[in-house]
Amino acid sequence: MALETGLQYILLNIALNFGIYLILTLSLNIEVGFTGIPEFGRLTAALVGSIAVGAIIGRVAAALAGLPTGNEFISYNAPITTQINAYLSSHAIISIALLILSILTAALLGALIGLLTALPAIRLRESYLGITLLSFGEILRTIMYNYPDVIGGTLGIAAPSFFGFAGSYENIISLSFIFLMALFCYFIAERISRSPLGRVMKAVRDSELASQVYGRDIMIVRVYAIMIGSAMAALAGALYSIYTKSVRADVFTRYSWTFLPWAYMMLGGVGNNLGVALGVLILSSARSIISVYKYEISQVIPVDPVWLEYILIGMVIILLTLFRPQGLLPEKPVATISKKELEKIRKEVLQPAKQ
Repeated sequence: MALETGLQYILLNIALNFGIYLILTLSLNIEVGFTGIPEFGRLTAALVGSIAVGAIIGRVAAALAGLPTGNEFISYNAPITTQINAYLSSHAIISIALLILSILTAALLGALIGLLTALPAIRLRESYLGITLLSFGEILRTIMYNYPDVIGGTLGIAAPSFFGFAGSYENIISLSFIFLMALFCYFIAERISRSPLGRVMKAVRDSELASQVYGRDIMIVRVYAIMIGSAMAALAGALYSIYTKSVRADVFTRYSWTFLPWAYMMLGGVGNNLGVALGVLILSSARSIISVYKYEISQVIPVDPVWLEYILIGMVIILLTLFRPQGLLPEKPVATISKKELEKIRKEVLQPAKQ
């Protein structure tokens, strides 16, 4: 029975981490893998997405339920959220509408924060741009952690339960929704990769000078990449808060929301969306197994299992850098036309030549 319970927990943990981190790592891949932007401030947009759910949509839900939305919303957040959840449980249509509004608000604010962080820093190169984007994330997290009027400061606030009307199936439906959004983001990332915009992004990544020669504004392309990636990352932050029903700034650490996506992307293959999915699946599974079987692992190895995850991720990065920097699934060239159309062109060209 204990084994079954542990296995179920592992599967649920893997599913949650895979859904959230697939979206987050795909967003990073659009900026780093497609465009070559050193994005080290991934937590900035993710935190904004979480704020959108708790601070904005939470207050909208409170207003619809006839509850306070001012300072009382923060001071008495627990009882107010309980009443909000009771209201949403009895009004399924309103709950779904607020869920959709949460997703749209998070994505829009994510794109906006991406634009605001990109404009003053986009002309910087390599490490300068990376450290600037990292600084924006730390500034925002520090403000949200110490300024209580937005998301409760150090205590945080609760997020509305949008799937409360489902009763005992709430977590399963919430997890299924995360998976649906992850598939949607994968579809978007693949479409971008095969689109003219995606080809321009990769051209900028490979040679800025050549892109400029062909009349491309590399700064505009970079801004587009950061806005799209930030919108997707904000969606990941929003979905995390929706599932956990909490909004806290201290949860959005550099390790979890910047370093781990880099590790997943490097393992799977930079610039390859399928590789990103594979990297997320492998490391998410390893992290979940370590988390569940800490005691059993401690009986076998001389290392405290608390630190085993950090050692594992660090070793993966080092070994990849030394022996396989392209990742498990290297990026492949994307055909601009289908094989069917290519074969048709070949026949049209070769037929007159034979005659």
